[in-house]
Amino acid sequence: MSLQNRLTLLSTAIVSILLAFFCLFLYLVAEQYRKKEFLTRLRSEALTAGHLLVGQEHLGPALYNLIDKNQLTVLPDEEIIIYNAQNRLIYESGTDFLTVTPAVLDRVRELQTTQWREGNREIVGIMFTEKAAPFVIFASAVDIYGVRSMQDLARLLSGGWFVMIGVMLIAARYFMGRILEPISRINQRIDEITASNLSLRLPEGESADELTQLAQRFNRMLNRLEEAFRLQRSFVSHASHELRTPLTAITGQLEVSLLADDEPDELRATLRSVLDDVRGLNRMANGLLALANASMDSSAVPMGPVPLDRLLEQVQLDVQRLQPTYTVHLRIESPNASPADWQLTGSEPLLRTAFFNLLDNGGKFSTDHTVTLHASVQPKSVELRVHNAGSVIPPDQLAEVFIPFQRGRNASGLPGFGIGLSLTERIVRLHKGDIRVESKEGAGTTFIVTLPR
Repeated sequence: MSLQNRLTLLSTAIVSILLAFFCLFLYLVAEQYRKKEFLTRLRSEALTAGHLLVGQEHLGPALYNLIDKNQLTVLPDEEIIIYNAQNRLIYESGTDFLTVTPAVLDRVRELQTTQWREGNREIVGIMFTEKAAPFVIFASAVDIYGVRSMQDLARLLSGGWFVMIGVMLIAARYFMGRILEPISRINQRIDEITASNLSLRLPEGESADELTQLAQRFNRMLNRLEEAFRLQRSFVSHASHELRTPLTAITGQLEVSLLADDEPDELRATLRSVLDDVRGLNRMANGLLALANASMDSSAVPMGPVPLDRLLEQVQLDVQRLQPTYTVHLRIESPNASPADWQLTGSEPLLRTAFFNLLDNGGKFSTDHTVTLHASVQPKSVELRVHNAGSVIPPDQLAEVFIPFQRGRNASGLPGFGIGLSLTERIVRLHKGDIRVESKEGAGTTFIVTLPR
């Protein structure tokens, strides 16, 4: 069953139940009013009979019967019965619809007034004490017209209920179709979106309802997917290009060596060149693997406490051990900070890779291979500033330094594949941090990393 039909039936069922309760409530209120009104009339008939038969204005039974038969307000099958204090019947209107027992008389004297129903006959009993001697008067009748009116009201409410349910079904189906029309448009557009045309977006509409919010969130998801596909295509394109160059060089050198009758020294030189290319390929493969790992969701990366100050000292030693020609100055500020102030929650291997890449990149681009790292504790974060005084990054390429395989014009002639900074940026984002770069002529280049404490 479609969503439109389910919503139509559900809304109709809810309205029908509420409408049924409302009709029942109206019927019960009307029935109570009919009963109350009829009992009030019976009580008035009993009081009138008491005044005229046993009260101060005594008319006599014959005259009262004559008046009672000819009055316009007489009730259907009306019967008046009067008993004296000795439970002796002193008047009866002539019909014999009601049987009164001594127990009923005692109850009326005890309660002063009472009412009950026998079949379709309504009965009222009252104590009449206009004279010294008390009398018990009973008035009973059948509310033929009231009951008939209630039956007509019941038929009217039932018929109206069925008509309204039919109208509700038609109206609910129409309006549910109008409400769900944006979903149909969304489904149609989703069917049109494929990997080859991710630029298509869902219609968002002008209102701010839940369907519009759903379309907006879906479009934002498509934006992220389109960006991921674009980066993937760019990644594959640059990776294949970077891999093709050393592989071509290795193939060419080996083919030349096989065809030529080189001396052992020349063969050793060729093998050393091939070995350098293989090592470069190995570094690139490791960089690509690290880049893929850094692209994972943060929930998939094991996190733990990381003492940042000690980690930076270890990274400094690693850089100077692997790059003996580099000079790394580590300046940890905030001397009064406690060890807990340098504590971060993150992945120590990934953070070590990110800081190593920044220091290695700074030493590579510095003319004297000197790089300086300033670390300071902020109220809610830790700030790292990696500075080198080498060639600056062109202003038009500052926004591209973190794109995989993108290298600035100042990197011409220097080793590298354009992976390190992209990997560093992803690791920082994975730790909910921020990284930016400042590069000016005469001031050098500074990478600023902020990580939450």
